[in-house]
Amino acid sequence: MKKLGVLVCTNAAIDYIPHEYDVRVIRSMILMGGKEYIDYEELTANQFYEMLESDPSLFPRTSMASTGTMLEAYEKLRDEGCDEALFVTISSKMSGIYENALIAAKMVEGIKVTVFDSKTVGYLQCKMAFTAHEMAKAGKSMDEIIEELSFIRDNNHVYFAVNDLSYLVKNGRLSNAANFIAGLLKIKPLLEIDKNGAVVTAEKIRTFTKAVDRMVDKFLAETEGKDYEPFIIHANNPETAEAIRQRILSLRPELKEIKEYILTPAVGAHCGPKAITIAYVLNRPKAK
Repeated sequence: MKKLGVLVCTNAAIDYIPHEYDVRVIRSMILMGGKEYIDYEELTANQFYEMLESDPSLFPRTSMASTGTMLEAYEKLRDEGCDEALFVTISSKMSGIYENALIAAKMVEGIKVTVFDSKTVGYLQCKMAFTAHEMAKAGKSMDEIIEELSFIRDNNHVYFAVNDLSYLVKNGRLSNAANFIAGLLKIKPLLEIDKNGAVVTAEKIRTFTKAVDRMVDKFLAETEGKDYEPFIIHANNPETAEAIRQRILSLRPELKEIKEYILTPAVGAHCGPKAITIAYVLNRPKAK
């Protein structure tokens, strides 16, 4: 049986998700207050959000890992006896990590590397990585693994609301013109990740609270009668996360549980404190 090594980038927030899999992490750097930090290893999510809340003038930026760093990670897996490697990256529409990973994959020798564009960010990257591990353990081929990861990629919807648009603007995720207009009209847009993996405006809404309410409305409408896994992700906003959870569970008691995760600094730097996500991924229909 071939041995598969699995990697994700730090944007997956895998450090905050309990698991038992050997998934390697390619980490980004956080630049803030004149200092550089390795995501999670030198700056955890709690520390990051505490710093932002104590000093609102701080505007963090991120720097992705180099091609050389990725090449070293591939070579390490090869030296540990892996025949193949699978790197599940953040959406190529959000970062250059995917392109760097492809370049490094062409440079490495002695191991076949597949780079998979998740077209999303966060928990779903982890779900894909864990799924790949399980399938490889069961003897599935890379083609079979990619087919399953593609199902996850094609059957999810992520909505999120941000409390402060300036983080998206300063990190190049939203145009200054759009920010000016949004500020003038006091708009807190409801955002989503589209099928191409890009962050786009779903609706323009006047307040953060209304954006959150609308986000839940859309989630409930889209998941009605479907078999799905829901999850909430937030940037140090447990109160809003709990309110969302209670509202959904009161209307969907059959869910029993909605998992909750925190945004790692590499993603929180672009969304800002208090940003929150409600999302779902459809479960594959069971074979009859």
